[in-house]
Amino acid sequence: MKKALHPTMIRQDSSSLHDQHKPRAKNYFKVVSRKLAAVFTALLSGKRKKGSIDVNKMQKNNTRVKRISFSTSTDQSTVSDVRSSAGFKSFGSYGSSSSMSGHITTPSFSFEDICKATVNFSPENKIGEGGFGTVYKGRLKDGSLVAVKRAKKDKYDQGLPQQFKNEILTLSKIEHLNLVRLFGYLEHKDEQIIVVEYVGNGNLREHLDGVRGNGLEIAERLDIAIDVAHAITYLHTYTDPPIIHRDIKASNILITEKLRAKVADFGFARLATEDPTATHISTQVKGTAGYVDPEYTRTYQLTDKSDVYSFGVLLVELMTGRYPIESKKPVKERVTIRWV
Repeated sequence: MKKALHPTMIRQDSSSLHDQHKPRAKNYFKVVSRKLAAVFTALLSGKRKKGSIDVNKMQKNNTRVKRISFSTSTDQSTVSDVRSSAGFKSFGSYGSSSSMSGHITTPSFSFEDICKATVNFSPENKIGEGGFGTVYKGRLKDGSLVAVKRAKKDKYDQGLPQQFKNEILTLSKIEHLNLVRLFGYLEHKDEQIIVVEYVGNGNLREHLDGVRGNGLEIAERLDIAIDVAHAITYLHTYTDPPIIHRDIKASNILITEKLRAKVADFGFARLATEDPTATHISTQVKGTAGYVDPEYTRTYQLTDKSDVYSFGVLLVELMTGRYPIESKKPVKERVTIRWV
């Protein structure tokens, strides 16, 4: 019978844990290490692969996703007004060096449907809250469970806030097994709503803390690491232009009932430059303390390797149960990467 691992067990009884799992964990770790290496060989090579069979296998068709077409942009620093019509959502200029424009077809649900799905945004259905929106669990009239992100009205004067618009634009361009799926976006008077798939087993940080489940075994942790690696590889290699997430962290990794991972929250995401001679994007630093690439913090030059650095921090977090920054630890042990 499998024995569940809790983060406190990793810290407090590492010797007994090592004795119990050494033969199985060692062999499994070798296998998974090879898998991770294979995934990141593609990621770090910088080669753009088109029409890969692996991608086709990992992508799932979603008949409820409304297709959104955009021209690409080399910069997402500025955001213009959002214009609406009866048939679609139209986006104006979305970049300082070139433009991103397109349209979103009206979704198959209305604002009234969303109110019914969430029981008028009942506090009982609230499942999360961020800087620009509150997330609710909802059930559409066809029975589908969804997560509904409702923009906070005090965070914008007119149109969409940049972070909210980033998320809509990025989600519209991706479709992958290990990324949350977009079901649709709608505006109603002063309401802005994003509807995505519901992943009902909490996030990775909750599992590491023991708030969800009974703790994660070493094999389950490594499977989650592989899932996140696949998601990052897809964003960097198989989207055109590549997408840099900028906020890879445990609380943004949603866990399914089968203990597999889906990367969420694309509010900070950026499209990489289309210029083949460019090596970075100059931009204001965004991200979460402890996960942010130090070189990006120092130079303000964002590359896809910034996501890879955050993924490395996540791997340490997965294996130790520690937070990236442990504020109650002695000074020399507070930053997990330095502690390691």
